[in-house]
Amino acid sequence: MDLVRANWIAVDWGTTNMRAWAMGGGDKILARVNSDRGMGTLNQAEFEPALLELIAPWLHETDVTDVVACGMVGARQGWVEAPYGVVPCEPFSGESIISFSPWDQRLRMHIIAGLSQAEPADVMRGEETQIAGLLAGDQGFKGVICLPGTHTKWAWVEGEKITKFSTHMTGELFSLLAEKSVLRHTIASEGWDDAEFSKSFNSALENPVEITAHLFSLRAEALIGDLLPEVARARLSALLLGLEFAAMRTNWQGQKIAIIGSDRIAKIYQQAFLLQNEQPIMFDAEALTLGGLINAHSQLQLKELK
Repeated sequence: MDLVRANWIAVDWGTTNMRAWAMGGGDKILARVNSDRGMGTLNQAEFEPALLELIAPWLHETDVTDVVACGMVGARQGWVEAPYGVVPCEPFSGESIISFSPWDQRLRMHIIAGLSQAEPADVMRGEETQIAGLLAGDQGFKGVICLPGTHTKWAWVEGEKITKFSTHMTGELFSLLAEKSVLRHTIASEGWDDAEFSKSFNSALENPVEITAHLFSLRAEALIGDLLPEVARARLSALLLGLEFAAMRTNWQGQKIAIIGSDRIAKIYQQAFLLQNEQPIMFDAEALTLGGLINAHSQLQLKELK
């Protein structure tokens, strides 16, 4: 195995997982590693050992290595709290990145702050870095960026600034209903039906006030009809997504739309937009996260030169 010594290290540290990249000069990737030691599994004293366990082979014995990190590592329950920036603003700047020296003198940490919004109250951590990665490749982007997940973010961008954003708990609601409610007897853990999703999504989008009644009909139809579990899974997803899209309709209609994500849930959001004759641009989440971290590292270097 070749010996890797990083020029600097990029880290995406979420609630459940951490991933790190050993970086050479600029944007050259030398190595990549993953860990399941996310923020939610650690107390404050465990962050530094968890990071060293992953990146120690990349460190120089005498030189200091910069580590640029985004995500929940900067939350109140994280390693060091990075106070939120306030929209409207750029995704981050050199001044909004919190820097400190941990116990291990081979490291210098830099944590990207998340963003907040006063009205309606909202926060994000990690997504701002992905948005920065998108803007690094398309500085003139103007429109809405959808970041699907357990808590899906919608962000409006203009003039390289995030002007506002909105969080929707659609993914968590799906999990709670499918796994904890009476619908757990009805919803398959896997499987899908595209035709059912299309029909139910369009219906939910046009009549969102009826969705709570339609939810229980899933159970009733399974008991007295022949509703298949995988069809029920697609319908449940469609009903909840239709509710979200109905709430956001005036914000995405007629806009340039980008989706950041490459997993199954991102493709479901893409399908929903296509059903409305919208053509979203798809971006890989990991690539944009790394792009945002590279942008942050560049800003830190410029700040040092001033």
